Amino acid sequence: MRKIYLASDSKARKELFKFFGLKFKILPSNIKEEKTASRNLSYPQLVQRNALNKAKAAAERVKSGIIIGADTIMVQDKKIFGKPKNLKEARLMLKRLSNKPQSVYTGVCVINKPPHQLSKKNKGKTNWCGAKDKQITKVGYEKTKVYMDTLNAKEINSYFTKVSPLDKAGSFDIQGKGAFFIRRIEGCFYNVVGLPLRKLYRIFKELNIKILIILLCFLHSVFCFFLSGCSAEYNIVTGKQESFFYSTDKEVKIGQSIVKEIEKKYKLVDDLLLQKRVEDIGKKIAAVSDRKDIEYSFKVINDEEVNAVSLPGGFIYVNQGLLDMVKNDDELGGVIAHEVGHTVARHSIKKLQAIMGYSLIRIMTIPVAQNSAVTNAADLAFTEIILGYGREDELLADQLAVRYTKLAGYDPHGMISFLERLQESKRRKPLKPKSYFKTHPYVPDRIRVVKQELGERVDFSDYINIEEGKRD
Repeated sequence: MRKIYLASDSKARKELFKFFGLKFKILPSNIKEEKTASRNLSYPQLVQRNALNKAKAAAERVKSGIIIGADTIMVQDKKIFGKPKNLKEARLMLKRLSNKPQSVYTGVCVINKPPHQLSKKNKGKTNWCGAKDKQITKVGYEKTKVYMDTLNAKEINSYFTKVSPLDKAGSFDIQGKGAFFIRRIEGCFYNVVGLPLRKLYRIFKELNIKILIILLCFLHSVFCFFLSGCSAEYNIVTGKQESFFYSTDKEVKIGQSIVKEIEKKYKLVDDLLLQKRVEDIGKKIAAVSDRKDIEYSFKVINDEEVNAVSLPGGFIYVNQGLLDMVKNDDELGGVIAHEVGHTVARHSIKKLQAIMGYSLIRIMTIPVAQNSAVTNAADLAFTEIILGYGREDELLADQLAVRYTKLAGYDPHGMISFLERLQESKRRKPLKPKSYFKTHPYVPDRIRVVKQELGERVDFSDYINIEEGKRD
């Protein structure tokens, strides 16, 4: 197998290579990067030149192999943002970037340096050691537009207590906790991480590098093992025939791995009565749900954010902040029933298998305590789930919640009163990145669906709220 050299000391790029099972060696380049574009040097040309210089410097240090160089910058209002020099610069940088959309450019260079072949014919001559194949170099770039929520100083400081910004272009990580304030992107996700994988793959194809075949064979063997449990099932709640790559047992295992990471980072409340209240309501709702092939778990996290989340396998968490906001068990029952609805419809595992792919396999195959890549994969999985679901999934979870709260003996009108109060609080003060309104969007639509499910009339104000919600 050809040796791969990464001409970068970027933590994010190293993790991407590890995720995809590539064996590689780090050869960081000490070249001075060009940091200014000009009339004769565009942003794409700038990052490609830096990537080329990094790869060439690394190639000079090895006899043969595949050398990959990359360079990422962010551009806003014709100003280039790279990695911050210190925390003060990082705060100013992230504050400015959060105010307007920015463009992320990553240049990629791949050098295919073949091994030299001894030539008996030319032995003794100056050029007796010649290359059988010539060294080939390819460069390319990717551009992605990023839209953030506007961040205040408190939010930025809170983020920096959890994530070091000094090794990140733009001072944030889209693949980690930075995802909480990324509203949307246009283009390649991995370009923002620091290495556009599709572009890299296309360059490999142009160079006829066969290393991806080895990688794909490896992935195929792993997938074959897991997909032996792949099945097409009729989902009773969606009314559709759906394909799941993971059996229930494997879904639970993924959930357990994510739970370990959550409970390392978030403290559970010490109030046993509060925990019991949530658990008792949760068990009543789970008992009348349409999915009884798993053992549900209900816990309270000591976090002031108003939020709740359901993980694969029936692991449901409610934040202390949400419990402080609900007025009675009917409202709390509606929130928990909504999360149970997501679990019954298997929304979390469907979202993860579509978005994360191979990272999920790493979560399941390697002992969590022994591998940092698995920790990062589990953390990313939690981030993806807590960022919420699409409109169709949210509305289906509410329809199920109305049914389950009724059957469990709670008043489903509690769902309406909670959502309306949530909507009113959103109008009074700005939203936090992980607030319930942000991670459970489409609130006006959800109120309408709950009313319709209860057979109540939807009035004009509901439709006005829906239109306002679309503009948020």
